Amino acid sequence: MAEDCALWRARREAHPDSAALIRDAALRRFAAHGVAGTTLRVIASDAGVSLGLVQHRFGTKERLVDAVDQYVIDLVRSKLALDDAHGRQKALDEDVEDTGLRVRELIGEHPAVVDYLARAMIDDTAIGARTFDALFEIGRQRWGRRAEKNELQADVVDLTWAALHPLVLTLGTVILRRHVERQLPESFGAPTQLERWETSVNALLHHGQLRAPAVTHDSV
Repeated sequence: MAEDCALWRARREAHPDSAALIRDAALRRFAAHGVAGTTLRVIASDAGVSLGLVQHRFGTKERLVDAVDQYVIDLVRSKLALDDAHGRQKALDEDVEDTGLRVRELIGEHPAVVDYLARAMIDDTAIGARTFDALFEIGRQRWGRRAEKNELQADVVDLTWAALHPLVLTLGTVILRRHVERQLPESFGAPTQLERWETSVNALLHHGQLRAPAVTHDSV
């Protein structure tokens, strides 16, 4: 048994993507337990490699955190079409449904990344602040363009909160997921529940939740 474990670990360490294995193991641990609550030894165990290889690949935990942060930033920018000027332009002009689909796919395909960002924002880390501010700015520009096209109720829409509300709806749901899931028939990350959530958020952004007051003779 010990020989089998040693052979398995040797094969993992010889893997050309061992750095990615370590990074992904670190991402999952950081997302679940935070950076401060995670050791390199635990990450090595999760990745199925030796502590020495982790130190050889990354040197220190700080450098491993930097690698995870860069991976997360690159992935989010790619999934939200912000990784180049053309993609950013398209993202600013796309409608609510397209944006909602991108966010749903990010949550469904990369839950650890979303959990990592949510924890980073709770812990007020540099990457948390940087990501939140970047997403807010994209939202502010997007809603500003809609205002310029007369697509908004200009007399009632606050552009700052128009950009903040989708962020709060998304991040709040992720952060409070364990509580939210008590009200759902299955995991929030299940495809049916993610689609249900996306549809509800889109409807809220489009129409709100209250009917317009009925017009009466007294109000005319």
